[in-house]
Amino acid sequence: MALKQWAASRRLKPGDGRELQRFRWWQVPMRSLFWLRLAGDGGQGRLYAVDVRHWARLDNSRIRAHLFLDGRHVAESKLPALLPVDGGVIEVAMSSYGIKRCHYRPLGGQPSQLTPDPASAEGRRARFGVRHPGLSRAVAVGSVLLLVIGVGLNLLQLAEPVSHIPRSHSGSEPSYRRYTCRSG
Repeated sequence: MALKQWAASRRLKPGDGRELQRFRWWQVPMRSLFWLRLAGDGGQGRLYAVDVRHWARLDNSRIRAHLFLDGRHVAESKLPALLPVDGGVIEVAMSSYGIKRCHYRPLGGQPSQLTPDPASAEGRRARFGVRHPGLSRAVAVGSVLLLVIGVGLNLLQLAEPVSHIPRSHSGSEPSYRRYTCRSG
């Protein structure tokens, strides 16, 4: 077992069987919800949900990913998480700005993204990108442009105090004077 998988298995805790709460409009900045439908045994589909509450830092400064199977809580893990599901694992990772990764990685295949809940911020952004691809690209270009402008302004602010450093003299005498006390 790889070190990453071993560490993730140590963070995994069993679920308590509670029901998955539906996504409410006021939870958009504080919660992410993703769905995965897998074909189960006998052709029956199994519906997995990954629920991440961003504001849950109150619990030991660690955000947790909660795994639900057919609407019931089956497991939870501190992030980054590897949540075991039928035929693979769900990988969940978070950056300081939100969910960085929420993928299903089958045992012998390529990873695929989970589907965001339509009411979540991720779902709204994905739906906006499908409905208005040109405007979505314009928003992306505008965001990158604002980022580049911000970095440029920060570099200018950094260069300003550096430009006020006096030049050193190229002669043999150092640029500072040595003062000595003479008694007499």
